[in-house]
Amino acid sequence: MIKRAKGLLLFLSSVLIGLLHLSFGFAKNTGQRVREALHMGDSSLHTTTDSLFFTPELKSVYDSLHLNLKGLSREAFDFAKKGLTQLTQQGRTINQSIISIVDFSLPSTEKRLFIIDLDQYKVLYNTLVAHGRNTGRERAVSFSNTPSSFKSSPGFYITRETYQGSNGYSLKLEGLEHGINDKAYERGIVIHGADYVNEQLAAQQGYIGRSQGCPAVPEALARPIINEIKNGSLVFIYHPAYVQGSALLN
Repeated sequence: MIKRAKGLLLFLSSVLIGLLHLSFGFAKNTGQRVREALHMGDSSLHTTTDSLFFTPELKSVYDSLHLNLKGLSREAFDFAKKGLTQLTQQGRTINQSIISIVDFSLPSTEKRLFIIDLDQYKVLYNTLVAHGRNTGRERAVSFSNTPSSFKSSPGFYITRETYQGSNGYSLKLEGLEHGINDKAYERGIVIHGADYVNEQLAAQQGYIGRSQGCPAVPEALARPIINEIKNGSLVFIYHPAYVQGSALLN
């Protein structure tokens, strides 16, 4: 009887010890799998983590600044950014944070010059800008790279030095696209102030005054605009008809 009781007790002890080993082994393996998943990137764990710490992607500058509501077309902005990227990679720009976009798809009565600080997400200036007298009346429709054509030239420019000329404080522009605007510097295409670039004139006759091909701005804004963008920032004069002929954008 005693022997039978001892045998039963020994059997139960063995079973209990086995269960303890099994529980310990399961817990150890589970813990190891969790650690491996954390280090190796288990998809189920990442799904949970991502859902807990997910943050929406930052809006683009165009969307954040509501540039569509200000009138700038997304196409003009996207091409401007594309050109800026290309030219920066080529080492052609010094100031990469500020870009000036002239959207000649808009009539001259609208504020179609946009000077944007891409780093600070700010529109620094949004104002009227003239086109050449032979480029069109209320809209810019005809362009030229020829001296004395009195026409505007689209495309990408780099800002150069300032000077005091017949139109006051002015900023020279260097055209960067062969056959499109590369004669701008010798043509004297500059940013300057002009009294014919004003809202009153636009309201009276349906268009602002026109230049000899220069992107002229309101007199009161000429100096601050020039000082903001001089010496190596990018100016992009956009028109839909120009894009296909641009080697830089294609």
